[in-house]
Amino acid sequence: MDRRRELDENKDMSEHTYKKIELVGSSPISSDEAVKNAVSKASLTEKNLRWLEVVETRAHLEDGKIAHWQVTVKIGATLES
Repeated sequence: MDRRRELDENKDMSEHTYKKIELVGSSPISSDEAVKNAVSKASLTEKNLRWLEVVETRAHLEDGKIAHWQVTVKIGATLES
């Protein structure tokens, strides 16, 4: 990628304004599935989802085994102008 194109792309990113929401996704399968479930739910009501940050990962235990995963994520969405 040439330097001019890289600067143009960075300029485009820096001029966005983002809304950030925090959700907790859960899944009995895996922490990855818990994240996917949170993103899937967010996409039903939010537009322009762009990135996510995993804030916390935890698991609910039953009889010494993982019963389900819970993952807290912050999801960023660009605001429309």
